[in-house]
Amino acid sequence: MVRKKEIKLTPEEAVRQLYIQLLIDDYEYPTERMELEYAVSFGREKKRADIVIFDKQQTTFPYIMVELKKPKLKDGKEQLKSYCNATGAPIGIWSNGESVSFYHRKDPNYFEDIPAIPKASEKLSDILSERWTIENLIEKDKLRTERKSLKDLVLEMEDEVLANAGVDVFEELFKLIFTKLYDEMEAGRNKTRHLEFRNYGDTETELKEKIQKLFNQAKTKWEGVFSDDSRIELTASHLSVCVSSLQDVKLFNSNLDVVDDAFEYLINKSSKGEKGQYFTPRYVIDMCVKMLNPQEHETMIDTAAGSCGFPVHTIFHVWEQIMKDEGLDKSHLFTLEQKPARCTDYVNDKVFAIDFDEKSVRVARTLNLIAGDGQTNVLHLNTLDWERWDEKTNDEDWQDTYFEGWRKFKKLRTNKNNQDFSFDILMANPPFAGDIKESRILAKYELGKKPNGKYQTKVGRDILFIERNLDFLKPGGRMAIVLPQGRFNNSSDKNIRDFIAERCRILAVVGLHGNVFKPHTGTKTSVLFVQKWDDKLCPKVEDYPIFFATMQEPSKDNSGDKIYLRKKDFPDKFKIKPEVADPVQGKMELKESVVHYVATPKDLDEYVLDSHDHLIVKHDLFNHDGKTQDGIAEAFLEFAKKENLSFVGKP
Repeated sequence: MVRKKEIKLTPEEAVRQLYIQLLIDDYEYPTERMELEYAVSFGREKKRADIVIFDKQQTTFPYIMVELKKPKLKDGKEQLKSYCNATGAPIGIWSNGESVSFYHRKDPNYFEDIPAIPKASEKLSDILSERWTIENLIEKDKLRTERKSLKDLVLEMEDEVLANAGVDVFEELFKLIFTKLYDEMEAGRNKTRHLEFRNYGDTETELKEKIQKLFNQAKTKWEGVFSDDSRIELTASHLSVCVSSLQDVKLFNSNLDVVDDAFEYLINKSSKGEKGQYFTPRYVIDMCVKMLNPQEHETMIDTAAGSCGFPVHTIFHVWEQIMKDEGLDKSHLFTLEQKPARCTDYVNDKVFAIDFDEKSVRVARTLNLIAGDGQTNVLHLNTLDWERWDEKTNDEDWQDTYFEGWRKFKKLRTNKNNQDFSFDILMANPPFAGDIKESRILAKYELGKKPNGKYQTKVGRDILFIERNLDFLKPGGRMAIVLPQGRFNNSSDKNIRDFIAERCRILAVVGLHGNVFKPHTGTKTSVLFVQKWDDKLCPKVEDYPIFFATMQEPSKDNSGDKIYLRKKDFPDKFKIKPEVADPVQGKMELKESVVHYVATPKDLDEYVLDSHDHLIVKHDLFNHDGKTQDGIAEAFLEFAKKENLSFVGKP
């Protein structure tokens, strides 16, 4: 097309041909302004750039440099920037056919992310000065258009600026995400408001002043996450790069999983892994929530909350019931919009969380403050050491942040020593690693004893969490807890299994795949579901069936990267129509057949997307919004109906 000759079709060449077509069809650049394999001089050495587009007026001056890689490859961005620097081209494009990045070269050491490149009829300033509303952000969301995750962008920012910025990376990125969430929420509730978390051609100093002001407004709206005097510590130039990376990302959707993904990475990197506490993948959380089926009138707690995945997904589950009950549609911006009073009342009065890691608590509070529209019951406490809670709760600084939540939490105590509570539901993934050795703490637990009644010198943290969690539940209350597989198999752990069976009906055991918690740990885990014996809700019986299931799909590869659904994973839904020659047209046409969707062989390799156009993890735990097949959760609910369990409807 550009070279006007036949060439060998390699994977790289296929990407290049597709991109040339895009530049011609979508951006309207004529082929006479393009050159392929353009020679770029580096002293005596010459390298070849994949595609160059020349300036409209100065027709020998490179205007846009394009560097393309074969699918899956992620390198080449530094190469692209070196081409732009060597030629003076102000715009660079990098793509591997699956994702794409656009850059504006402002000076040799500073490339700014831009949302798009100008069309042939536009100037670069048209792209940079365009005022965006929330609708523009939805339409041009980088996660959708460039097939990236927020975690990918965080990694890019770390590589390009944050590693050498001399700041606490977690704190600064947390401030920016916190600020951007506030900006999106304000714009979502006033559709004519222009987004402020954007560079509209501001100088670096002007941009920093604007973002700091926005951060201050967010702190006022959502109190208790950052101190009143906290400021953005990034330099104006580093901040400018980060804003340009984040400004085209829509953080809000119907379940905040975009933000979850980035926070999980940041917290694991900064502190979590050291304590053996790993974030539960959101698809495992959703399975647990579906199986325990929380209701609007029920109280719920997570005693090892991390970033609050279990509480937040419980909130979404109940909100859906409320919205349905009120005859309201749930839009894809659900979390951003003003909700019915019943929705915020539920978050404010019924949902609680505890964690001993201060960073996690602040992330968890952010997600819950958004859900509760400014209120939350996430508390910074050590679940296992309740005798020492007074040291926290009597502290004035602690009270400033947590008093409202603590006041409501205390109402659910059944005694004043903080040991026993009356929650309907508990879901938790307690830390596995590390034994508790303090005799003062072990002496408070039945499971701190040996079978002969003497106290042990050390006990696994997760074992104590089993007993402690049961203290939080009222009779008839139900629990889902993630445990190492050994607790179900080891003969030495029989006393733990007996302890549970004496106090609860074991509802289900779901074995998770060994890759679920990678890359952090390869520990094989299972989820235990129980309901405390109760004369009315769960009458005690000696013999009863238990639901067992094992996850077959790994959901992640051996490196810990998520595996996403493709159309070819659904042979019954996506079928190739047989081709027949059309004698009249003289070309290939597709013959009709009875299938749900039509696909070519190339289409079958495409990803299946959810209602936000986001990727769906390939697992067999539950049906994802009707787009996948029924899984373990649906099978359990059928079992629960047949068993007449108190928390599901009749069969």
